[in-house]
Amino acid sequence: MPTIVIVSDSHGMEKELIDIKRRHKQDTELFIHCGDSELAYQSEEMDTYYKVRGNCDFDTNYPKEVNITVDNMHFFITHGHLYNVKMNLMPISYRSDEVGANIVCFGHSHVAGVELQGGKVFINPGSIQQPRGGIVGRTPTYVKLSWTSGKKDITIAFLNLNGKMEKEVVVTL
Repeated sequence: MPTIVIVSDSHGMEKELIDIKRRHKQDTELFIHCGDSELAYQSEEMDTYYKVRGNCDFDTNYPKEVNITVDNMHFFITHGHLYNVKMNLMPISYRSDEVGANIVCFGHSHVAGVELQGGKVFINPGSIQQPRGGIVGRTPTYVKLSWTSGKKDITIAFLNLNGKMEKEVVVTL
């Protein structure tokens, strides 16, 4: 069962990013950071994360977007500010179509949520630093995403900073 950890908008937090990696290193295929870490690209905290540049990241080594495939699931990762995600998902949806993604990971709004739209799953893990609501309220959260190979159900678990589940959503692609 592939498992992915998705974090966003940590805004300078260091210990918490390392704690998340340590907590999940044994059961996770890869780690994603959707931007606004405010840390150096090469920092220990950001090591092993697939990472993108947010509007508060000034290290120009961060790419604007990343595309990866895990077990036939194609991920499009971006911060979201370049696609106006605070307004609607249409621009980021168009871009994810261009790259052939079926899972879209983004941040920027600090609002935790998941939405199935047009055969794609849009995931915003919220913020571990400054949450602004969403399906888990104002709890700092990140996501643990998993699925069974060959199956269409994807489980999105919103976890708090202690790794305890706040909300679980299952979607079918």
